[in-house]
Amino acid sequence: MFEKYDAYKDSGVEWIGNIPAKWSLKKISHIFRNIGSGTTPLSGSDIYYKNGYINWLQTGDLNDGYIDETSKKITEKALRHYSTLKQYPKGSLVVAMYGATIGKVGILNIDTATNQACCVLGANLGVNIKYYFYMFQGFKADIIRMAYGGGQPNISQDTIKKLRLPFPDLSTQHEISKFLDQKTTEIDQAIAIKEQQIALLNERKQIVIQKAVTQGLDPNVPMKDSGVEWIGQMPEHWDIERLGTMLEPVSKKGNLDKSLLSITREKGVILRDVEDDSENHNFIPDDLSNYKLIEKGQFGMNKMKAWQGSYGVSPYTGIVSPAYYVFKFIKPIHPEFFHWAIRSKLYVSFFGSASDGVRIGQWDLSKDRMKKIPFIYPSLAEQEKIVEYLEIQMSLIAKGIQLYTVEIIKLKEYKTTLINDAVTGKIKVA
Repeated sequence: MFEKYDAYKDSGVEWIGNIPAKWSLKKISHIFRNIGSGTTPLSGSDIYYKNGYINWLQTGDLNDGYIDETSKKITEKALRHYSTLKQYPKGSLVVAMYGATIGKVGILNIDTATNQACCVLGANLGVNIKYYFYMFQGFKADIIRMAYGGGQPNISQDTIKKLRLPFPDLSTQHEISKFLDQKTTEIDQAIAIKEQQIALLNERKQIVIQKAVTQGLDPNVPMKDSGVEWIGQMPEHWDIERLGTMLEPVSKKGNLDKSLLSITREKGVILRDVEDDSENHNFIPDDLSNYKLIEKGQFGMNKMKAWQGSYGVSPYTGIVSPAYYVFKFIKPIHPEFFHWAIRSKLYVSFFGSASDGVRIGQWDLSKDRMKKIPFIYPSLAEQEKIVEYLEIQMSLIAKGIQLYTVEIIKLKEYKTTLINDAVTGKIKVA
């Protein structure tokens, strides 16, 4: 347990609560003498960007840590032509005011200009910049609640200037930042270990799937060369088929009352929530009359992203973009076995070799070459056993991932609470 200060008083700020009686509260504008922002020089203009060497900070560069580099540079002409552009010194604190990174912070290890979404706080005497770095980190959610706007909430520079925050003496600020440096590093290390465990479980998931769908469940079964370099050995009694002998394309228009589906790299065919803006970063046209029907148990592919693994057997009946391929099975096969197998890392390589780059950032799957992709084909009875086995194994792995995920959430919550308590004097660390 941490010690408490001898006496406390009401800060007068609801989200801060009580602070030690000897501490004061000051406006940000009274703590930092140099508060400002920047702008964005005309996009695409070579005179402002080409061969530029002056650091230019965007909110995407903020990492809740020290800033050692910027992703873009600007020229001296940009500084001369834009009066709102100026270079802020190393040691300043930066807060993101809007966009997806709203509330993120960073401490400059470089001199830099910024865009208009960054608010820079230049330190005054009597300020430990790391103390206020932690202050903004700990109260990020509270500060964001002051934002205005809808889908892209904003914090104004004026809002930041008017914030009233605890102001202990400089030695106390130093002790608190030193304490939090140590404790947050320990917490971050614990989080990193658990994230590594999740990565290992995800890697094991791929190994378990690939081994089951290419070698079966009996480790003692006689093996033979599959004749396909990327597949290698396979059970002697299994067959190799071509996808063209197993799948038949279908193109049937769907009823508009059907669920809207999408085909992703992460999960294959997913149900799309048309009411959720965060789910609908991809364009949804007003006219869906040309959308295709895909029935539960049919195989769907995003032909432009098949090389990334954007395909799978649909667990739903619904409609998909006319740009997608839809297939039905023409040979006896367990749809879930096919889904596990075709989405294993092994087959992503096959679809990559069957895709052509048509323009920068876009690929197109050749249906003819796709038909020639080999597929390991055990008996239907073995397929069913493999599906049962994989369902059990995937459930166990998912439970492990969920356990680590919950632990990470708790560690992050503890980190925020610890920061809040330290910077407001709820606990005494000095």
